[in-house]
Amino acid sequence: MQSEVGPVAGSFPVEGRSRRILRDETLLVLGLSLGASGVSALISFVGSVTKPGGLKDQAATLNASAAPGRPWLDLAWQLFGIATALVPVALVAHLLLREGAGFRAIGFDRRRPWFDLGSGAGVAAVIGSTGIAFYLTVRALGFNLTVVPEALPEVWWKFPVLVLSAMQNSIVEEVIVVGYLLRRLDQLGWSPMASLGASSVLRGSYHLYQGVGGFIGNMVMGVVFVFLYRRWGRVGPLVVAHTLLDVGAFVGYAVLAGKVGWLPTA
Repeated sequence: MQSEVGPVAGSFPVEGRSRRILRDETLLVLGLSLGASGVSALISFVGSVTKPGGLKDQAATLNASAAPGRPWLDLAWQLFGIATALVPVALVAHLLLREGAGFRAIGFDRRRPWFDLGSGAGVAAVIGSTGIAFYLTVRALGFNLTVVPEALPEVWWKFPVLVLSAMQNSIVEEVIVVGYLLRRLDQLGWSPMASLGASSVLRGSYHLYQGVGGFIGNMVMGVVFVFLYRRWGRVGPLVVAHTLLDVGAFVGYAVLAGKVGWLPTA
C-alpha cells in the first residue's frame, strides 16, 4: 500500500542531465495535453467575465455536434476527437515503458479489478452528490457558467459516444495529472505537498472555462484524488470514479434536461 507521503511505487532518483530531461519531458507532455487545456480555459474564462451579462447567463457546452445535420460525418468527427485526445496517454505509456516501468507503476492495469471498480464506485457516489449541490450553488451565486454536458443530436450513436467521451476524459486526466505527473515530480525531488498543489491546481485550471466554481470544485476533487492515489498507489479506482461521474453528468443531462426544474439548461 502506498504511503500517504512517500514517493510513487517504482520511482527512482535522477541526477544532473537526467533530471533536466525529465523536467523537459514533463513540460512537453503537459504542453501537448492538459497544460495547453489550462491555458485555453483561462483565455475562455477571461472572455466570459469580460462579456456583458452574468456568468450564469452564458453556457459552456461540452459534447456538441461537430457536423449538424450530417450524422455520419458527425460520428466520424466525434470518434476522431476521442481517439486523438488519447494520444498523450499513449505517449506517457511509451515514456514509462522506456524507463522500464509501464502503466503498472502507476496502477493502471488489471491486477486489482474488483478493488478498482468497488473503490471507484464509492468515490463517485460521494463526490457526485456533493458536486451537483456545489455546482447549483455557485451558479445561483453567479460564479459559474451554465454547464451543458451534451448537445448531440438524437441519433443512435449518441449515448455510446457520450460513454466513450467520459472514458476518454477520465483516462487522460487521471493518467496524466495524477499518475504520471506525481511520479515525475517525485523523481524531481518535489515535496508531497508541492506535488499535491501542482496536480490539483492543474486540474482546476483546465476547468476554468466553466467559471470560478468549476476551478474550485475540480481543484478540491484533485486534492482528494491525489490523497487517494498516495494511499492506494493506483489510478485505476480514480479512472473508474471519474468515468462514472462523467457518464452520470453526460447521460443524466441528456435524459433529464427540460424535464426537471432543478437542472439548469442553456
